[in-house]
Amino acid sequence: MNALTASAAIASGRVQLANVRQRSLVTAKVRVLWVLLLFVFATLTAIVRIAQLGLFEDAPERRSMADALLPPRGEITDRNGIALARAFPSYSLWYNPKALGEAGSPLVKTPEEVARALMTIFPDADYKDLLERLKSDHPSYLRKRVLPEEANKVFALGEPALEFPRENQRYYPQGSLAAHVLGYVDEEGQGHVGMEQVLEKRLLDPAQRGQPVTLSIDARAQGALEDELGRGMLESNAKGAAGIVLDVDTGEVVALASLPSFNPNRSDRAFNDLVFNRVSNQVYELGSVMKPVTVASAIDAGVITNMAVRYPAGALHIGRFTIHDSHNFGASLNVPEALIHSSNIVTAQVADKLGGPALRQTMIQLGMNERPTIELPARGFPIWPRGEWARLTTMTVSYGHGMAVTPLHLAAAYAALVNGGVWRPATLYKLAPGQVPAGRRVFKASTSARMRQLLRMIVVDGTGKKAEASGFRVGGKTGSAEKPGSGGYRRTSLIATFAAAFPMDKPRYVVVAMLDEPQGTQATSFQRTAAWNAAPIVGRVVPRIGPLLGVVPDASRDVDISDLSPLVGNGDGE
Repeated sequence: MNALTASAAIASGRVQLANVRQRSLVTAKVRVLWVLLLFVFATLTAIVRIAQLGLFEDAPERRSMADALLPPRGEITDRNGIALARAFPSYSLWYNPKALGEAGSPLVKTPEEVARALMTIFPDADYKDLLERLKSDHPSYLRKRVLPEEANKVFALGEPALEFPRENQRYYPQGSLAAHVLGYVDEEGQGHVGMEQVLEKRLLDPAQRGQPVTLSIDARAQGALEDELGRGMLESNAKGAAGIVLDVDTGEVVALASLPSFNPNRSDRAFNDLVFNRVSNQVYELGSVMKPVTVASAIDAGVITNMAVRYPAGALHIGRFTIHDSHNFGASLNVPEALIHSSNIVTAQVADKLGGPALRQTMIQLGMNERPTIELPARGFPIWPRGEWARLTTMTVSYGHGMAVTPLHLAAAYAALVNGGVWRPATLYKLAPGQVPAGRRVFKASTSARMRQLLRMIVVDGTGKKAEASGFRVGGKTGSAEKPGSGGYRRTSLIATFAAAFPMDKPRYVVVAMLDEPQGTQATSFQRTAAWNAAPIVGRVVPRIGPLLGVVPDASRDVDISDLSPLVGNGDGE
């Protein structure tokens, strides 16, 4: 082979090699394209299937797919990180009438036999409801949150139509604790009543579900409040109770309870009368707990300048209306005595001297003419005297009649009475120091200081004695108001309330306890008034929650009431 021939062979080999490389490159590109097309096809198929499941398929399949693709509903915790509401995986009992195909009965045994068998596994179930569902051609849930041992028993029945989809469900680890704050989530995954409803979008936002929502509630204080309110209800045979613990400087709600309560874990039974919130949604004529507000307004306006001034204490006649006291306290009383003995007559005279416009403006500044300020969806609108207040209206409002507000209104007002005179909106969110609202000034700081003295005197010497808790310097006021009815007030039906704050030398928390229609029992010395039933609740709650909230009992400290003590005589009030 000569040199020319060799060169030609080499060139031909190079061309062939280049062609092989070119073909290999084309083949690789084609394979990549096929892989890409397969990936796109798989993705489109998945999207179509998800859409199909969302529009047409049964609930367990739809929810299982959603649970697999998205994180569960966000968690709610108390201020210390204790879980109050969270999502957790569990089994459900699902009836699938198409489990064996379209033809034939979906059940091996009769619906009656299956329903009876299920009743032995779930004794609290509704037999008629189970039977109706088992006879239906429509798929449905028979039970939510089925325990593994219960699922095994159902499986042993040998019914293919009874399925056990595994789903993320809402769970409340503390049971009914703070139920009226939290609300509940129904079987469709929608929040109702409480913060579950308020936070619906936030809890379902995929970008935020991993971050728990922190409430202002302290689970420990909440448990103590519910426990003592329940005891008070039991001892007095009351039909209901309400209570709140409020931070006086921030407006944070540390505990809020309405009794009887409900179990949010049983969403199928949650929607009933028990979900009604007595603290934020029900308005009441709260009676004598409003007297300190009247006195504070009069002090602020310069109407009361000398605590020693005495007012006639005989029956007060205004036209055809007569204002009475519960007892005869003598010919005259000064303001400290009027609060200690809870005198309607003297409080009405103070309000008369103050005037309707001034008292009305104080009530407006305290937010008592509008729904209470809090995040809960259910907030009651006050019964508010319209227009300019007549003389008689001013007098009756001064001691808590003729105007109806919620216990939450009352708690916010008492916070302003004792914290230096500033009203702040209540909130169920835990606040950082920089988030505390400025609020609005209602009373002078000097007025607030005087009210701390007077409220402490009521517990030391007056109707609030049973609220005393050694070392905690409790101050507060009783209120026992007859409930209005057709034709006037019902003398046998009372709302008994005690509104308090502690420690009164440097107030940290307001505590309000209310009982709806308490009865005179042996436990309450056969008395129905707040001094005998609501005040003791506060007296038990404060020492339970104080140390948990950073208030250590100290018997060596107290409010200086030495300038007022000589003005007070002996006697008993409400």
